[in-house]
Amino acid sequence: MANGYSELNDPLEQEKRFEEQDKKRKLGDLEAHTVDYDFINALGYVLPPTGGMGLGIDRLTMILSGLESIKEVVLFPQMKRED
Repeated sequence: MANGYSELNDPLEQEKRFEEQDKKRKLGDLEAHTVDYDFINALGYVLPPTGGMGLGIDRLTMILSGLESIKEVVLFPQMKRED
């Protein structure tokens, strides 16, 4: 029904992933990130487990109206299927 997510809050694992990204950046990957030591330090002071669910108004309308397809509640006609 909705997208679920959780955030990585282990500072050691995050640092490892940042370092992998930094290696890719040095090899020319324009979308790779640098190591953010301030962020890693903040994680070390304990970030509570975070997670959630993204439920948009279109999905909520679909559930409340009992419809089976999200396309039936989309407001933009160009996204609806033509019969």
